[in-house]
Amino acid sequence: MIRFLIVCITVVGFLIVAIPTMLVEWIIGKFNEDLKSRSSLKIVNGVFSLILWEAGVKVTALGEENVPKDSAVLYVANHRSFFDILVTYVRVPRPTGYIAKKEMEKIPLLSTWMRYLHCLFMDRTDVKKGLQTILDGVEKLKNGISICIFPEGTRNKENELELIPFKEGSFKMASKSGYPIIPVAISNSANVWEAHFPYIRKTHVIIEYGKPVYAKELPKEEQKFIGNHCQKLIEDMLRKNVDFI
Repeated sequence: MIRFLIVCITVVGFLIVAIPTMLVEWIIGKFNEDLKSRSSLKIVNGVFSLILWEAGVKVTALGEENVPKDSAVLYVANHRSFFDILVTYVRVPRPTGYIAKKEMEKIPLLSTWMRYLHCLFMDRTDVKKGLQTILDGVEKLKNGISICIFPEGTRNKENELELIPFKEGSFKMASKSGYPIIPVAISNSANVWEAHFPYIRKTHVIIEYGKPVYAKELPKEEQKFIGNHCQKLIEDMLRKNVDFI
């Protein structure tokens, strides 16, 4: 419970104390959007790294050499924990936006930082707005901003090795833009918090980055179901890493 309280204090404290920093970042963005993106990335990565240390999370990363350093990418990951965002975000080599639920846009201060970090808010109840979010994601990729999606659509609360069928819609960001997809397998993250809520416990999390997938290089039939293709790749990595946790 002590770890949980410390993490809560850190999160709330940052959102309040960093209000002046938020203003400075806004001003920077008026003159240099790229500088703002990179400075916001460093600030939030610093806070996320602190939270992971407070929570006692040890991360082993595999396959980071598969992530291109000279190009934006579409990260595609399984989703078991709120900590999935932290353990993946601290390792991104360039500004990266996440696709988040529309409801998160209503959270004061947090939603502002999310916009600074190029996050996009998906309204799953409105097809037209959902399509616009995908098009916005394509533009982000073309502007050098990587995007991360959790195509299960929600946190998988059941068997870690059996993923919820991936929603194909978000993969249009890759097929329309031509940028590579990086499959990401996150193992054991639910044991940080969700498996024994409200306690936070020391946990070993493994992240594996698969080789880039280019939509146009897949057979025509598989291009129609890129989500299914990536889901199989991630499930294979999860099964491989289960013995190392």
